[in-house]
Order: sequence, then structure tokens, then C-alpha cells
Amino acid sequence: MAEVCLGLALLALTAYAVLGGADLGAGFWDLTAGGDRRGGRVRGMIQRSMSPVWEANHVWLIFLLVVLWTAFPVFFGSIMSTLYVPLFGAALGIIFRGTAFAVRGQAATINEARVFGAVFATSSVLVPFFFGTVVGAIASGQVPVGNALGAPMDSWLNPTSILIGVLAVVSCAYISAVYLAADAAAADLPDMVEAFRRRALGAGVVAGAVAIGGLAVVHSDARSLYDGLTSGGGLVFVIASAVIGVVTLALVWTRRLAVARFTSAAAVVCITVGWAFAQSPDLLPGELTLDEAAAGDATLTALLISVGVGLCVLVPSLVYLYRLVLKGTLQQQFEPLDQRFRPLTASDEPPPTDLPKP
Repeated sequence: MAEVCLGLALLALTAYAVLGGADLGAGFWDLTAGGDRRGGRVRGMIQRSMSPVWEANHVWLIFLLVVLWTAFPVFFGSIMSTLYVPLFGAALGIIFRGTAFAVRGQAATINEARVFGAVFATSSVLVPFFFGTVVGAIASGQVPVGNALGAPMDSWLNPTSILIGVLAVVSCAYISAVYLAADAAAADLPDMVEAFRRRALGAGVVAGAVAIGGLAVVHSDARSLYDGLTSGGGLVFVIASAVIGVVTLALVWTRRLAVARFTSAAAVVCITVGWAFAQSPDLLPGELTLDEAAAGDATLTALLISVGVGLCVLVPSLVYLYRLVLKGTLQQQFEPLDQRFRPLTASDEPPPTDLPKP
């Protein structure tokens, strides 16, 4: 049962990395879009794509926390008490970015929109970075078993953690650009297709370079993690992720964006599963195995029953939501985000209406 619960946790982590990561990556492109006028169309496309799904995408984070807390309490407690600084930073970022995103569209002046936009974009970059440092601290063996026994700062401010934090930001930007390019194609906005297609290609190359260059960092700073990623199941999934990443870049290059959406998600799946293989059978490398961390059979049984019931409601609801989004049923009309703060021009005026002659 412990293996099944771990599988559920990996499912939630992967879903959050794919769906929540796409949302977070959109904030990176919002941050780098440029000034009000130049970046207005990019930000309008981000607003259009995110609005129907951004809240639903983050349900997987709650699902992950509940499974870890219930099924692996010692593991959960050790992480939360040692890595509380980046986890608290990520939680604040999620709160601020959600609030800013919801309120920015209702801003009364361009200055208000700028402030809310800055909060949304900056928080969107900090959240994946903090979560990446948490993953890096766990994977590199910086979290000891016990309540607050790890160094509150050094545990996540180390080369491996910072590397994975940067890789998380770049990967979120990459998958988000692929998704946004596909959404722009569905909305028949060719200029936005090219804008996000270029961003996807650039971010994909940067992500690959960071991942390859980071192997040297992991080799010197977290040798056990390096050994796990370069042998056995870990190596298989690392290679699969690299191959699928190249295929995705080829699909984006040839403008097959609908298919690229799914292959980019598959690459993320390989990364999370490869990490699990790399440190198997440990949850905390060198400190705590899966069997040692698991709760009692009664607790695991109750968890699996409750999760099974919950998934019967959650999965069909999310599938229906995403189907409506992909069909365009829930999409709002595209509008450059700065448009309502600009003076009307002849091109902005609605076409004349034929009125009956008196």
C-alpha cells in the first residue's frame, strides 16, 4: 500500500508540475513581455488562456500535501520543519500571485494594473524557484529525519538546490510557452503564435543547457543523486525526457503545436518519475526509506479509500473543464491588456450600425 500511496503522490506532483507549472511559467513571460504597449498583446493572451483554469490547476498541490501528510507523516514533518523558509516563501507567492491575477483585470488605472502585474509576475517566478530548491534539498540529502533538525538556510541554499530552482523556473517558462502558442493558434492569432513559438524554442534550448550543465554541479555536490540519475531506471527516464524534449522542439519548430502540448507534458512526467527511481528506495536519501516512512496499514487503507472516492469526482470534473477550454467554450475574448487604458483610435471604434431611415 505504501507504493500505491507513493504513486498517488507522484501523480499529484506530476500533474502540478505540468498544469500548475504552465500557469507559473506564464508569469515569467508576463514579467518579460516589455512595456505597457509592447507587452499588451502578450499579457492579454496570458490573461485569456489562464482565466478559465488557473485555480483548478493548483488543486493538485493540495492533493499532494494531503497524501504526504497522511501516508508519510515522518517524511512530511521532516521536510516542513527543515525547509519551512522556501515553503513559506512559495505559499506567500501563491497567495499574492492569485490575488494579483484576479484583481489586475479590474484595475481602474494603468498604474494599478502595473502594480498588480508586477506582483503577479514576480511571484510567478519565485514560486517555482522555491519549490525547486525544496526538491533539490530533498534529492541531495539535506533533510535529516526529525523535527527541525536540518539547517533552515543551508539546507536549501546550496548548489544543487539552486540549480534545480533555476531549472524549475526555466522548465515552467518552456511548457507555458508551448501551451500559449497552441492556445494562440486555436484563437487564430498568428502574431501571438509566433511570439510564443519563439519563446518556447528559446526556453527549451536554455532548459536543455541548464540540465546538461547542471550534471557537473550534481556530480560534485550530490554524488548519490548523480549516480541514481545515471544508472538503472533513473537513466532510462532521463534519456526519455531528453529525447521527448528534442521531439517537442521539432514539433514547435514545424508548428505542430497541438501535439507539442502533449509531448512537453510527457517530458515532465519522465523527469518526476526519473527522480523517484534515482533515489529509490529512499524518501530522504540515506536517512529514511519508503517502508520506514509509511504510516500504519489502517491509515493507508483509509487514505486510499477516501482518495478513490475523491478522484471519482475530481478527475471527471477536471476532464470536462479542460475539454471545454480546449474547445474554446470557456475562453474569453482576446484583448490586449493595456487596451482599455489607451485612448480610442479609429481602428478601435466599432463598425457603424445600419440604422433604419426615418
